[in-house]
Amino acid sequence: MSGVHRLNRAALGALPPASRPRVDPAGLRTRIVHFGIGAFHRAHQALYTENAAARSGEPWGIAAVAPRSAATADALRAQDCLYSVTERGPEGGVPRVVGALTGACLLGRDRAVVDGLLTDPEVTVVTLTITEKGYRATGPDTVIARLAAGLAARMRAGAAPVSVVSCDNMADNGAVLRTAIQGAVRASGARDQERVLELIDRSVAFPATVVDRIVPATTTADLADTATRLGVHDALPVSGEPYRQWVLEDRFAAPRPAWELDGALLVPDVAPYQLTKLRLLNGSHSALAPLGIAAGRTTVADAMADGWGERLVKALCAEVAPTLPDGGPDPGRYADDLVARFRNPAMGHLLRQIASDGSLKITERWLPALRLLRERGAATPVLELALAGWVNLTRDQDIPDPAQEALAACWRTAADDTAVVRALLTAVGAPDLADDPALVTAVVRHLPALRAGHVDI
Repeated sequence: MSGVHRLNRAALGALPPASRPRVDPAGLRTRIVHFGIGAFHRAHQALYTENAAARSGEPWGIAAVAPRSAATADALRAQDCLYSVTERGPEGGVPRVVGALTGACLLGRDRAVVDGLLTDPEVTVVTLTITEKGYRATGPDTVIARLAAGLAARMRAGAAPVSVVSCDNMADNGAVLRTAIQGAVRASGARDQERVLELIDRSVAFPATVVDRIVPATTTADLADTATRLGVHDALPVSGEPYRQWVLEDRFAAPRPAWELDGALLVPDVAPYQLTKLRLLNGSHSALAPLGIAAGRTTVADAMADGWGERLVKALCAEVAPTLPDGGPDPGRYADDLVARFRNPAMGHLLRQIASDGSLKITERWLPALRLLRERGAATPVLELALAGWVNLTRDQDIPDPAQEALAACWRTAADDTAVVRALLTAVGAPDLADDPALVTAVVRHLPALRAGHVDI
């Protein structure tokens, strides 16, 4: 990009005032380690942390660790760990540079740096956005393995307590993370593993959380627009919808940023918020994606522009609402908010991006509610349609999925659509649903229309 300077600290003074960081990056200290420096973290937790630091006057900085992408870590370092976030409403938005990151490194290449951060007593919070599959990955240079090793070293050194906060879309994400860490400590074979586990239980908190903000993939048009608006080239801009939410279980073992100063909710139990978000928002996204792709649509807003999109979201929310616990948002108002958010044409949230890793997502977002409703004898027509959309999409080998080979084998070996549906449900760990003839028949009934590009609801 000839003639345009790179975003870095030296360029901050020339930025429009509204686009400058809310804190002085040079004044921050590394007190948080974050695993997973993708777009969502940069548009969500990092933003909350910078705003909390600005409003409290406390110098909370984040050392970010990329599990695999050396390119992202290196690009951040080349920009003094600065990047921009644009809030995209229907009328567009102004990019704002975020200065919350104090460092960026790569998990395997910079192992010694990561281990040092995890044992640093100044670090009192560790956060993670590694997606659902990151908690199942095995090997010495996975996030869970390195984090478990770092926490074990921290416990052996008698360092300060720490809170480890999952920010991924999973039910009971704090408990899932705790179990994964315990499993990794046991798998290490260390002689003192029982003492380490006891110390972790005593000195490490794993609060549950709910995170929410739609953050679409960055496009080449976004890169060009950001450079024009900032007057400098940002290699890593992100954008997000105006809406954002962070709900945290108020159970921390050590100091944390005052995230509530930026609107985060600290609550005794996140489950009602967690299940509402997981089953309504994430569940609706996972339904819109395969159905929209079948209908030839590209983005969420495109799908919502069709009459069936709004009907789908509202009907799915109404169908699943009886499975939600008391104490969370009102499902009807929540559904209305989703319709407004999904219609936002400025987002460009790609359906194929949402559809990735579907075999993992539907087991969290749809299947528990589906089981509960069918046990109660309730009708499940919308979830049946959504399942048919997912079944239809599993033929597409260009959409990433950790179970891709197993899903493809279901299509190769099954004799007909009924056998395919049963095989796919079994492959994602739902043999009970595969053995539900009425459910399988209902799913199969939708497939011809979807193959023809029609969504009937």
